[in-house]
Amino acid sequence: MEIATALGCSVGFTFGGLVFVAYKLGLLYQLFHKTETQSPRHGGESVAEVLRAHGVKFVFTLVGGHISPILVACEKLGIRIVDTRHEATAVFAADAVARLSGPVFIEFPIDTLYPFHLVSKEFGVKNPPKGIMGKVVTWYLHNHLKNLFAGAWETRDVSPLPVHIPQATDDQVQKCIELVSRAKKPVILLGSQATLPPTPADDIRVALESLGIPCFLGGMSRGMLGRNSPLHIRQNRKHALKDADLVLLAGTVCDFRLSYGRVLNRRSKIIAVNRDKTQLLKNSDMFWKPNVTIQGDAGSFLLRLSKGLMGHKCSEDWPQRLKAGDITKEKADEKTDCHLNPLSVLHCVDELMADDSIIVADGGDFVGSAAYIMRPRGPLRWLDPGAFGTLGVGGGFALGAKLCRPESEVWIIYGDGSLGYSVAEFDTFTRHKTPVIALVGNDACWSQISREQVPILGSNVACGLAFTDYHIVADGYGGKGTLIGREDEDKLDDIIKEAQKETREGRATLLNVLIGKTNFREGSISV
Repeated sequence: MEIATALGCSVGFTFGGLVFVAYKLGLLYQLFHKTETQSPRHGGESVAEVLRAHGVKFVFTLVGGHISPILVACEKLGIRIVDTRHEATAVFAADAVARLSGPVFIEFPIDTLYPFHLVSKEFGVKNPPKGIMGKVVTWYLHNHLKNLFAGAWETRDVSPLPVHIPQATDDQVQKCIELVSRAKKPVILLGSQATLPPTPADDIRVALESLGIPCFLGGMSRGMLGRNSPLHIRQNRKHALKDADLVLLAGTVCDFRLSYGRVLNRRSKIIAVNRDKTQLLKNSDMFWKPNVTIQGDAGSFLLRLSKGLMGHKCSEDWPQRLKAGDITKEKADEKTDCHLNPLSVLHCVDELMADDSIIVADGGDFVGSAAYIMRPRGPLRWLDPGAFGTLGVGGGFALGAKLCRPESEVWIIYGDGSLGYSVAEFDTFTRHKTPVIALVGNDACWSQISREQVPILGSNVACGLAFTDYHIVADGYGGKGTLIGREDEDKLDDIIKEAQKETREGRATLLNVLIGKTNFREGSISV
């Protein structure tokens, strides 16, 4: 009896072991999923089908053999392939499309994308194999290959999966309604997160106008209130926050941009709304203390808050007072030692740009000035790289923006330093017929860094550039370049209008503006 039991156990363990090995080698999977060794189909077709199911209209790429099957398959399905001159530009362009049209942003994998017969050939299996070891290796490679392609062309559901977006609870919204209704001097700080789907930006704008609370707009939320809203406060944020009795952080993070929360009045009631818990509580209980924290979508929260406060509006005296204190510190008439005043140039462009313009920000000092001076005409009309100011986004962001909104005027505000990252994309603009306007503030310097490096360390080492002829580079790539100096000050309007005309006729333009130094951004920090 014991022998029979032992024998049964031995057989059971052996059988179980064989089943486990068969499972690990994919033999069981292959029993139920056919490997079509003669099929000409490839993995790129599967990827393209998924992209189409998700509504992807553009694929940005720097061509490579490992993704060629995807590109060819996408083209056959009517998805536009846009090839760039740098892979970073491709990613930035996809980012811009995701921001403006949402919500898909994809980077391609490297995988087994080619047809079975080509992959089999690349495996380099020798037929017939020699010796026992050769036969084992050959069998293993053949089995592995079949396992990769087993069931590859079976019909699958590739439709988008549901997305969970955290929302504020009814109790949280009600508590915030009560706090806001009692506030005499409330302020809203709106961040990029407030522009994310699914809440339409125009609905958020209506909600903010209904609340009547003065707003400071940052990142992608610039333009949310239009060009000349009485609720949009642009200057003296630090003083406004010290005076406010309630602050609503709607997608805004207490990082270095808010001095880690130290600019907030400790006596103020603070409501923080953010999708990400880490960002929501960043530096809290160290430099600031929120009264209500909501891990949820800022946009939909603002709509619910506005609905709950229907009929209640912030006293007009408070936003008027902040607007009166919103004194323009831009010294546009200040004469520079040489070349043009950058603030004058930015004011001029701001006055002349079309109402449907999209502004792409790529740079340091010049772009920092533009953020104060240039006024996006509406929601989702300002694209910048975010908190850390990643240089090089200009070409990609502009490419994506122009493809999403071909009728809009797209402006890239470049520093001369950041231009070096993506000036080659003028070739892309020309080939793909995406005419944009690049405004280059050329002061022959990494001025954002120089502003602090020189006074702190006493040296301008590595900060100097040259007054390079970037306009000629644009010409060489098929665009239209124009050099603008102090001698052109009186005809600056005409030059800008001519650039706008060139883009309407289908030609990308670059305005190489030689600018001097001002004290407008004195004391800005970049460490």
